[in-house]
Amino acid sequence: MLSYNEIKFGTDGWRGIIADNYTFKNLKIVSQAVADYLGTGKSVAVGYDSRFMSDRFAEIAAEVFANNGIRTQLSDRIIPTPTLSLAVKLRRLDLGIMITASHNPCEYNGFKIKNSSGGAADVEVTDKVESLLGNTAVKEAGSNVKVEKADFASDYIKFIRAYIDLKQIKKKKFRVLVDAMYGAGNSFFGEVLKGTGIEVEFMRSDFNPSFGRSRPEPVQGNLKELIRRMKEEKFDLGVALDGDADRLAAVAPGGVFIHPQKILGLLALHLNQDRGWSGGIVKTICGTNMIDNIAETLGVPLYETPVGFKYISNLMETKDIVAGGEEAGGMGVKNYIPERDGTMAGLLLLEMMSYRRKNILKILNEMEKEFGKYYYLRCDLHLDKAPVAPKKEDFPQEILGEKVAQVKDFDGVKLILKDGSWLMFRASGTEPLMRLYSESKSLSRAKQLLDLGGELIHA
Repeated sequence: MLSYNEIKFGTDGWRGIIADNYTFKNLKIVSQAVADYLGTGKSVAVGYDSRFMSDRFAEIAAEVFANNGIRTQLSDRIIPTPTLSLAVKLRRLDLGIMITASHNPCEYNGFKIKNSSGGAADVEVTDKVESLLGNTAVKEAGSNVKVEKADFASDYIKFIRAYIDLKQIKKKKFRVLVDAMYGAGNSFFGEVLKGTGIEVEFMRSDFNPSFGRSRPEPVQGNLKELIRRMKEEKFDLGVALDGDADRLAAVAPGGVFIHPQKILGLLALHLNQDRGWSGGIVKTICGTNMIDNIAETLGVPLYETPVGFKYISNLMETKDIVAGGEEAGGMGVKNYIPERDGTMAGLLLLEMMSYRRKNILKILNEMEKEFGKYYYLRCDLHLDKAPVAPKKEDFPQEILGEKVAQVKDFDGVKLILKDGSWLMFRASGTEPLMRLYSESKSLSRAKQLLDLGGELIHA
């Protein structure tokens, strides 16, 4: 009997290595389990990104759903994950399936489940799907079964054009450089801004399933060419999107990298102060202390969740949230889907520049002057096998000569010092990695904390 231990849903869906555990056979098994969870007569949308054979994997999943009497709509083109999420919400469907491995290396593909509101499926749903794996034989096609091809992209572009304040942006002459990282967000930024005075130029936007031998993750080390061009050319904003365009990073003129942690702060300030929207702010356990300061000054609630946007999604559905984000670059905003969207977040940064009539670097400097300049570092330790989740008793009660004032361990282990500096350990849910994070108001201290973290893991 086939073991299903290799099919596990992590922080954001099931991911595997193509032709290893991510196979047509396993994809059909997962799809059948989702079909059993949904039941006959329900409806589902299926989308796919630019990864190797994503279109074929999407077709196979869609066929399984249709064979089970589920009304199935399949995207007619490569799309970002938030495009699929919005389609589920606007078309009032029961579920969405996105074939993507997000920011993972090119040898991976994946399977994300979205609920009827477009948000990430919670643990209750994914646990149920896992429990149904292999319970039913995969259903073969019947004579009247068909999959509908659907244009999800047009609805997405129309919605965002209505959401963004194009009147405010229209006459501005900003130049924007978008690094699509060979992913699914290879044109949408420009399509939304058609008819405005904004000049948008794309890089790494052609079809390349190997992602140029890099991983499509918008972290500073992967954006050297974007940073170089922002230094040497006259662009007002640089934006980088991950493989399925639900995450972003930004670069200011002069090649200044704007960490996603800071982007969350900028979005919260823009929506609260410029648009006048109410609502709390959500960060994850590895989020920057600056967000705490912003929430306190704005007088809005601050929520802290485990890593994984599904936890932020849940709060966005149950609480009044103006913005929520994770350290990896996923940002969600009010009056939209309860899900992250890199393109939307990048456009809102452009909108903020238009409202304030300042370049993004000046806005960033003003924010750090008011709410504190923090140095936030992350390091991924590659291991031979999947790491064991760390426990607080595994770590010392004193680090760098200072006692640990507080420990948070609801997702990984976060050691917080008296001055607010902290060091965090968290096992990856999708790869054999131990993620280390540190933050301090001193860059040298943040580096010392990160170095110490590596020593403790390898001790």
